Amino acid sequence: MEIRHLNQNDSKVEISNVYEESWKYAYKGIIPQCFLDSIPRGKWAASLEEKGRNTLVMLDNKRIVGTSSYGGSRFEDFKNMGEIISIYLLPQYIGKGNGKLLLDAVLENLVTLEYHEVFLWVLEENYSARKFYEKNGFVKTDKFLDDNIGGKPLREIQYILNLDRRAYSHG
Repeated sequence: MEIRHLNQNDSKVEISNVYEESWKYAYKGIIPQCFLDSIPRGKWAASLEEKGRNTLVMLDNKRIVGTSSYGGSRFEDFKNMGEIISIYLLPQYIGKGNGKLLLDAVLENLVTLEYHEVFLWVLEENYSARKFYEKNGFVKTDKFLDDNIGGKPLREIQYILNLDRRAYSHG
């Protein structure tokens, strides 16, 4: 597996496809199926170029199989923290240690950007993702966002990780 920063030669539609396939797999039974079935090809392509967003891609034999976006917080309440905006893998790459490789690469980049704490949002009902983050040292906070996806009210809960402590405990 190769993990590197997004470059101008990468297909944004191919990266968006990782989001699309991952959503259809990971959110089945959480987000209404009619919404998942109607996700248009390339839905997330434009968001990859948002100001302040950094994106990593994971490649298997030059094929993009995973992606993660991160940067400084998009939320004023957490302005001094780094934020992991997304981590997605194609379904056939989930559960094989690839998520941990991608997460570790993102965290290394956030340390390089001199963040001491990082947070992310995860759907409350996405128990497999929550277990993954908890296993990797993230701690659930009492912060949440109420959302509505495909007509279904959903809650996103915040997880936080102290990068200084993580480096010490794993170093």
